Amino acid sequence: MFGNKKSSQRNGYTIDTLIGPDVVIRGDMDFSGGLYVEGRIEGRVQAIEGKPASLVLAESGSIDGHIQAPVVVINGTVRGDVHAAERVELAQQARVEGDVHYAVVEMNAGAQLTGRLVHSPPKAQRALPAPEQAGEQASGVKKDKAGAKSAMAAAEA
Repeated sequence: MFGNKKSSQRNGYTIDTLIGPDVVIRGDMDFSGGLYVEGRIEGRVQAIEGKPASLVLAESGSIDGHIQAPVVVINGTVRGDVHAAERVELAQQARVEGDVHYAVVEMNAGAQLTGRLVHSPPKAQRALPAPEQAGEQASGVKKDKAGAKSAMAAAEA
C-alpha cells in the first residue's frame, strides 16, 4: 500500500511530492526529488544538498519565503529570493517579488519580476581554481615574473 512509490509527471517534470491546492504549510521545508506545489507554503523551501531535486510552483500556488533548489519552475507567486543552481523558468503567470539567482534562466512573456536577475555560475565552475593557480598550489612553489624569466633564460642556454 505505502511501499509502492510511484512518480508521476506534470508539465514534463517527474513529481514525487504533491502539495494540493487546499494545503497550507507553515514552516521550513527540505525536499528531494520532484516537488509540485499547488497550495501555499509560508517558510523556506530548500532542496537537500547533493540529491537531485526540482520544484514546480503551479499557477494557483504561492511561496512566502526563500527558495533554493537546482531546478525551479515558477508559474505562481513567490515572495522571497530564488536560488536555482542549474536553471530557473519563469512561466507566463509567474509573479516574483525578490531576487532570482540563476545559472540558466528562461522567462516567458507575461512573467513579472520585482527584483533582480543575478547570474551565478554553476557551483562546479566556481569551486575550481584557475589551472595556473592549481599547479602552483599543488607544488607549493609560486613563481614571479623575474623567476619565470630567469628559468626561461637558463632553459635556452
